[in-house]
Amino acid sequence: MSRRRTTPRPAPRGGGPWLVFAAALAAALVPTACVLAFMTAAMRNAELAVRQRLAEAYRQRVGADREEIASFWSARAPLEAAGSQGAGAMAPPARFADLVGRGAAQSVIILDGEGRPAYPAPAAPADAEGAASSPFLDRARHAEFVLRQYGAAAEDYRRAAEDPACGQPSAQAAVRLARARCLHRAGQREEAMRILLEDLAAPSLAAARDGSGRSIPLDARMLALQWMGRDDSRRQPLALQLAGELNAYAAAPPAPAAPQRLLLMELLGAMGIEGVSFPMLEAERLGQEYLAYASAAAERGTVTPAGAPGLWQVASEDGRVVGVFREGRLIEELTAAAGLDEPLAGVATVLHPPGDRRAEVPFLTVPAGEPLPGWTLAVYLDEDPLAASAARAQTAYLIAGLSATAVIVALAGAAAAYLGRQIRLTRLKNDLIATVSHELKTPLASMRVLVDTLQEGRTRDAAQAGQYLGLIARENERLSRLIDNFLAFSRMERHKRVFTFEPSDLAGVVRTAVAAMGERPAAAEARVDVDLPADLPPVRGDRDALVTVVLNLLDNAWKYTGDRKEIAVRAAAEGGRVRLDVADNGIGLNRRAQRRVFDRFYQVDQTLARRQGGCGLGLAIVKFIVDAHGGTVSVRSQPGQGTTFTMRLPADGAPAEHQDHGGRDDSDH
Repeated sequence: MSRRRTTPRPAPRGGGPWLVFAAALAAALVPTACVLAFMTAAMRNAELAVRQRLAEAYRQRVGADREEIASFWSARAPLEAAGSQGAGAMAPPARFADLVGRGAAQSVIILDGEGRPAYPAPAAPADAEGAASSPFLDRARHAEFVLRQYGAAAEDYRRAAEDPACGQPSAQAAVRLARARCLHRAGQREEAMRILLEDLAAPSLAAARDGSGRSIPLDARMLALQWMGRDDSRRQPLALQLAGELNAYAAAPPAPAAPQRLLLMELLGAMGIEGVSFPMLEAERLGQEYLAYASAAAERGTVTPAGAPGLWQVASEDGRVVGVFREGRLIEELTAAAGLDEPLAGVATVLHPPGDRRAEVPFLTVPAGEPLPGWTLAVYLDEDPLAASAARAQTAYLIAGLSATAVIVALAGAAAAYLGRQIRLTRLKNDLIATVSHELKTPLASMRVLVDTLQEGRTRDAAQAGQYLGLIARENERLSRLIDNFLAFSRMERHKRVFTFEPSDLAGVVRTAVAAMGERPAAAEARVDVDLPADLPPVRGDRDALVTVVLNLLDNAWKYTGDRKEIAVRAAAEGGRVRLDVADNGIGLNRRAQRRVFDRFYQVDQTLARRQGGCGLGLAIVKFIVDAHGGTVSVRSQPGQGTTFTMRLPADGAPAEHQDHGGRDDSDH
């Protein structure tokens, strides 16, 4: 006789509700997006209007700043006018000092008729000791520089000074300076100082120059200052005398060359002698830097780059004078002249040379004017009342739009969650109805066929009738077990299940559960091994509930093993608890299945579950009962290598621990 089971179809899982939700969400979001787009365009137009009004207002202010800069530049001492009084008779050094002193430029370069620098300019070579051919001079040099016999060298220099071949002033001054140098090295310092301060100070030697065009008397006085001690009474008067000579640009020629003047100014200034100052020192430095590095020709009337980093230049109308400026100081002067160094609150106007920009983008940029081609005046705004007001309005619009969108999305999300719950509930109900229908229909149909067969007497003999009665009994037992699970689950859900706690023999519980499996363990390729120690302590719990736990674990192991079934039941005492393991050689569980295996209605293999029977409540009932007994239940498994369920219950007399391990045994993973 054959029996056929029908597998119910799963509930349809169409996307209709989600399509409805998506359509409703789109109907709400599309108008909102359009409103936000229109609102954004309106805010952008309002911002542009505000910016245009601000730009016009600040353009007028920057125009006034440009006029201030132009007025300052035109009021600046002209390069010609500054030296117009007797300009033709004024020597280049005097004209240099006059122009810088009047503020025509930070430094100037005076050009000669051929356009070459006249002052500051490189020193012109002069005939000095090199023009003399005295034998004493040759011996003196050999003794000083080769033999280092400074006393003998000083004597030879004295004789050379008396030689008519060294009678020229430059040669005389050079020989006397060399003799003083050797005397100082030989230890005759007073005689050396006398030569520097008396002999070389003679009016006849005032115009003496060395081979590089340097003034020998000025170098002699600088050398004397360097040899003097700080307490020497001659030190300060001599320093003031030398400073006066260096500052005397209008003195009768010959004037010191610009490189020597700058060097002596820096050396004397570094000594820190009271009363010594050089008003033209920075102008001299700037002039020498310009001559050394400038590479571009100056243009008349306009400020242009000099070709050296940070230097700017402008030529006079006649082209005979070049004004030189450092970029930083020029910006400071023009900024102060236009009042840019006193900005309004929240507004800063900055003068930029070509290529110079702040990190932030300026609100407005305009040219600085004709005298400064390529320079710009840039307006930077920190905060502006109109811009701040527009920003506040924009923020308000944005917040309103985002709030409306957030409300719509939140309502749509709530509706989606509600629909999702309803869909899941509907599917759960459909699955439950299908499962219950299948699980009830199959044993009832089998029993009906068997009963009909017995009633009609269509059996060969009493043995076959007994076999049919056994089948009816097993199907009835299966049906009873299914109904018991549903009733137990119903009581669990309604918290109506009541347990009677009393000392229970876990070994007896296991034997009862194994016996309840009936003839299944007697199959040819099935084996249930039970290993229970004789000294296993009793547990405190509801015996019938514990039998249900063990039986459900055995049913689960039987269901998810193949044709060759090997199930092992082992128990052991662990401190104040009793451990029970139910292991099988079945299909195993992956990590995701291990996390969900104790969930209601969860079945790892739907096809296998339908073939073997069950509705996914057995392990959920196991966990509920074990938790109620203060125990724990966990699972460890690997796909294809079987599964082991471990239950731990408090021994009789030990405290119970109500914990929920979520069906996982972290020590095994």
